[in-house]
Amino acid sequence: MVKKKKAKKARKAGGLTKMTYSVSAELAAVVGSGKLTRPQIIKKIWAYIKSHKLQDAKKRRIINPDKKLGEVLGKKPIDMLKMAGALNKHIKK
Repeated sequence: MVKKKKAKKARKAGGLTKMTYSVSAELAAVVGSGKLTRPQIIKKIWAYIKSHKLQDAKKRRIINPDKKLGEVLGKKPIDMLKMAGALNKHIKK
């Protein structure tokens, strides 16, 4: 007897990818939209950082915010791992 394999079910979006958040006016100026999921927000922030060359040349983990991003993350250079914590002030359910 040959066993039949079960067909894989399509995964449903869950957790962070499902919930949309409204963003503050300062963050909307950077990411360009008012309602996004958290991964979309992070993806758009990184696109902004890379397009404006805001990563430190020697220490790539450090983000040097320009004026627009500085309103969201603060004016001082910030470690990329602490960036998500700084974004929490600008993201609301």
